[in-house]
Amino acid sequence: MSKPKKDTLALHGGSKSIELPFEAYNPIGAAEVAAAAAVVESGVLSKYVGRWGEDFFGGPKVLEFERACEKYFGVNHAITVNSWTSGLVAAVGAIGIEPGDEVIVSPWTMCASATAILHWNAIPVFADIDPISFCISPDAIEENITPYTKAIMSIDIGGHSADMDAINAIAQKYGLKVISDTAQSPGAVYKGKMAGTLADVGGYSLNYHKHIHTGEGGILVTNDAKLAERMRLIRNHAEAVVGDMGVTNLANMVGHNFRLGEIECAIGIEQLKKLPDLVASRQKIANRLTHGLAGLRGLRTPVVTPDCTHSYYMYFLVIDDDVTGVGRDKIYEALLAEGVPGLSKNFANIHLLPMYQRKIAYGSKGFPWTSDICHRQVSYDKGICPVAEWMNDRAYIGFHMCAFELDNDKVDLIADAFRKVWSNLETLK
Repeated sequence: MSKPKKDTLALHGGSKSIELPFEAYNPIGAAEVAAAAAVVESGVLSKYVGRWGEDFFGGPKVLEFERACEKYFGVNHAITVNSWTSGLVAAVGAIGIEPGDEVIVSPWTMCASATAILHWNAIPVFADIDPISFCISPDAIEENITPYTKAIMSIDIGGHSADMDAINAIAQKYGLKVISDTAQSPGAVYKGKMAGTLADVGGYSLNYHKHIHTGEGGILVTNDAKLAERMRLIRNHAEAVVGDMGVTNLANMVGHNFRLGEIECAIGIEQLKKLPDLVASRQKIANRLTHGLAGLRGLRTPVVTPDCTHSYYMYFLVIDDDVTGVGRDKIYEALLAEGVPGLSKNFANIHLLPMYQRKIAYGSKGFPWTSDICHRQVSYDKGICPVAEWMNDRAYIGFHMCAFELDNDKVDLIADAFRKVWSNLETLK
């Protein structure tokens, strides 16, 4: 039996470019283990109480982690929560959203961004993305503003901030609140400030494949003391606490148990210390990969906006099939066959999920869209976000950088696999 040819695509019987799986990303080290063990040994795994008093704000590690986040991100208030989904729910409630209000959001994000809007019986309105940054387009935001719009949820997707100057200018023009969903982009910088800190409320995810990894969790950040108080109330059984606190604005004071525990916060303290080095490492790896992919026709590597940095949770690529002469799907299949790990070709178009296509969320009768609180017919038809849909259907390939422990050798293997596929494009036609 003859040996597979090295230059032949693995898809066509050649040898694979990457034979062995990459090690999974794991930033947990001795410092995190010791911190978690100390909490376990203390016996204080949580110190929250769902009533007004000293322990309403949580235990010592919760408070220490929150103060450390305030210092690192340069904000007045940081509030920990048990997931970033919880954080988004708290943020939308805190800004005073009423049932039937419209909140503009990107379709190119994880589904929780929009579900947090529906949680308060408000209406998600999807605005298209910028074709370069993949973040929500300021022009598309303005096109979707109606008399019922009350807020914008901007997603700092993949590690890069949205155009916050333009978004905040629109918000100021129309009197809107802004929430910055920076789940994937902690440590990224926008014009000298940390991504996530340029909105009324922002925040970050702490789940296992993010830069800061505590298992699950999230961090809300704001410079507004009133919003911070309301998010802390929503986090911890607001309805049981507002009376004793003297809170008179009861709007959205429906509380939850969104509390992050002492073990997670102890780990988070140690992880936060590593964040600058973790981000710098991702940037170095991404720059090497960009260099390795340079010159491949019809392939666009990530673009970093001037005066900004990228923290590279994801490494977004765009295929121009008019230039390659080969469809994105065939190239994707060839790269998978070469052993390139962590690739995706369908990121998100959440307006096309069954919930929005059928407009069924709470119960079976279409609430809130069919109720009196919904002011107009909001379309979720395919075609409302043409850039996001084109990316998903024809052009996008993503590499999940935060899924793996990467070094120069592994990055070079990935680049070699791409170059092998590109040198065989004619065979894929």
